[in-house]
Formats: sequence, structure tokens, C-alpha cells
Amino acid sequence: MVRMKLVLAIVQDKDADSLAKEFIQNDVRATKLATSGGFLRAGNTTFIVGIEDDRVNEVLEIIKKSSHTREQYVSNMNMDAAGTSMLGKPVQVTVGGATVFVLPVEEFKHF
Repeated sequence: MVRMKLVLAIVQDKDADSLAKEFIQNDVRATKLATSGGFLRAGNTTFIVGIEDDRVNEVLEIIKKSSHTREQYVSNMNMDAAGTSMLGKPVQVTVGGATVFVLPVEEFKHF
């Protein structure tokens, strides 16, 4: 019996195409889903990968190599005593990279 893992990788849309190409070049089958969320409500892509245990580190390295952090400015919202919101000074934040979950797979079937 082959032991499997399920890898869920959430990356910025800007990195999704290069990651998909890397998966193809390395014979890693992945399902790609458009997702959104996070601090900036930015567009993300979630990759779902079913992979043998002995290839998990390879997949993680591909994700790490293809997912980059970036600096971005966001407007800071301030609220005064009357409850009126005002735009504050832009703040620089780090965005991107990848959020990855590796889960055990009890059973795997491909029909």
C-alpha cells in the first residue's frame, strides 16, 4: 500500500502560473482553485496535491521556490470620536509567500 499525503498550498495569484508550470515540469499533479481572503482580501490560488509520502519534501521545495513575499503599501483606516472613518498614512506590509497544509490521507482512489 502506497502512503499518501494531501498538500494544500495557498499562494498569491501572482505566483500561481509559475508554480503550476513547476508542478508540470516535475510531474506533480495538482488541482488549482481560485480563492480569496487573508488580510488584504487579495486574490489567491489554492493548489490541492495528492502525493506519495516520499515526494512531500520535493513538493514543499517547489512551492517554496515559486512563492515569493512582497512589500505592499495599504491605507490605514482611522476612526474619530464621531465614528467617521478617515484614511491614515499608508503602512508597508509583507504579503505573499505560501501557506501550506500537509495532511495524512487514509485512502486514495483514482478512477
